Amino acid sequence: MKISAIVTLKKDVLDPQGKVVSQTLKNMGYEEIINVRQGKYFEIELNASDKIEAKKKIDEICKKILANTIIEDYDINFK
Repeated sequence: MKISAIVTLKKDVLDPQGKVVSQTLKNMGYEEIINVRQGKYFEIELNASDKIEAKKKIDEICKKILANTIIEDYDINFK
């Protein structure tokens, strides 16, 4: 089973990389850009047959190692 985890900074946390990318895009002529937030994407292959148990395991992994839950949010998706 393949699962993706997308980790992003919480809305209240300053995102300097996203700000630089946003400004660079505007400087390149992409004036319609309003905001850019950067994050991390993980694709995890798991030997599991039960979706509920698999999501619990990936949730645990996100909390323990993939995301700093103080400043980051994460979203888990099945592929």
